[in-house]
Amino acid sequence: MQHTGEPSFRESVDLMFNRAVRLMDLSPGLEQKIRVCNSTYTVRFGVRLRGKIETFTGYRSVHSEHMEPVKGGIRYALSVNQDEVEALAALMTYKCALVETPFGGSKGGLCIDPRAWDEHELEQITRRFAYELIKRDLIHPAQNVPAPDMGTGEREMAWIADQYARMNTTDINAKACVTGKPPHAGGIQGRVEATGRGVQYALREFFRHPEDVAKAGLSGGLDGKRVIVQGLGNVGYHAAKFLSEEDGARITAIIERDGALLSDTGLDVEAVRQHLSATGGLVGFAGATFTADGAAVLEQACDILIPAAMEGVINKGNAARIAAPLIVEAANGPITFGADEILRQKGAVIIPDMYANAGGVTVSYFEWVKNLSHIRFGRMQRRAEEARHHLLVNELERLSADKGLGWTLSPGFKDSYLRGAGELELVRSGLDDTMRSAYQAMRETWHSRADVEDLRMAAYLVSIGRVAQTYRSKGL
Repeated sequence: MQHTGEPSFRESVDLMFNRAVRLMDLSPGLEQKIRVCNSTYTVRFGVRLRGKIETFTGYRSVHSEHMEPVKGGIRYALSVNQDEVEALAALMTYKCALVETPFGGSKGGLCIDPRAWDEHELEQITRRFAYELIKRDLIHPAQNVPAPDMGTGEREMAWIADQYARMNTTDINAKACVTGKPPHAGGIQGRVEATGRGVQYALREFFRHPEDVAKAGLSGGLDGKRVIVQGLGNVGYHAAKFLSEEDGARITAIIERDGALLSDTGLDVEAVRQHLSATGGLVGFAGATFTADGAAVLEQACDILIPAAMEGVINKGNAARIAAPLIVEAANGPITFGADEILRQKGAVIIPDMYANAGGVTVSYFEWVKNLSHIRFGRMQRRAEEARHHLLVNELERLSADKGLGWTLSPGFKDSYLRGAGELELVRSGLDDTMRSAYQAMRETWHSRADVEDLRMAAYLVSIGRVAQTYRSKGL
């Protein structure tokens, strides 16, 4: 989506990059090297479907190879084009640097409506697309590792991993060629909900700092905060579900393709998701007010706005009317460069996409490490942890009995303390730690420099600085 008179998505990312590097001491050559997209491969391939040959166009863009492998999702959508893929690849470079995952940035896309094809046909298309990329090392455990994105998921990643294994029968690390696989096919617990969980952890970290919360004109914690979510796909659904069920936030509106649902008391996210899956839209959902004008709901009063769908939904055309004091970019590039300027002048605080939606690539990193190590997290230490905890609890209970103190540990505490951390707990711990550390790095830059007005600028400064350090260490 592009509003009239605004730069393209790729140009918007470059403009935000330029705004940050003006405050940095980079040589023009290094600045140019970091900004440009290294390469984009365009493939057009045919697949025999329904009695005729259908031709599809796909892309794999590599933005930066300062670290390898490069990392980035593959999306299936009719809107996929080279400009979008290159913009997303650039964001991946900066995102990986910000959250300190050792990858360069890449992105892929196939210009297709996945809903127009049945499962068997989609598998044929995916395998052929994967074949075209694999034979050029654009899918490879040590060079280029895709993941799910809009329109793709565990199923497509399993097909790609199997296609790679068929073409590389002696590669012991074949499963690491792609992340976001189902757990039974080399995936990792917690990957499906990772981006939404990352949005939750990002907000929790933001609300740990009253000074930052005050900049958005808010106070207190997440409990009771009114939240509008735009897009109830994988990211929006999990973010809304976790924030409402675990943090006490009120989801007062959900916006989808056919309109929006509103409820002052808060929507039941799970019920809305089930209705959406069953009917394909929000119309007819009981217990909430439906309006066909979803764009207007984006502008309604709330405490937190979470755009979790497409890029460019907040643009010069509607930015002045956005009422939310705090915006969390769960999608990639939902706010255009022009809109960002308008919102900053209004005093809105924006938690930028390269940080807010980094949960996916963080847990993808854990999955990649798991595949390379050939052992699941927790397998070696979980029972040893439990044994140590049992020793401690048994000793405390023995002392209590010997001294006649008469106290006992509550069953709830005892059960949770004695249970050793499994893969899911360790993944969540690693994700939480990553989101906290990345926010601290942004926050330090935001608060320590008078010329850094906002979190997006801080995020770009931190990430570009880290990419520059890597290039310098290579002698560039």
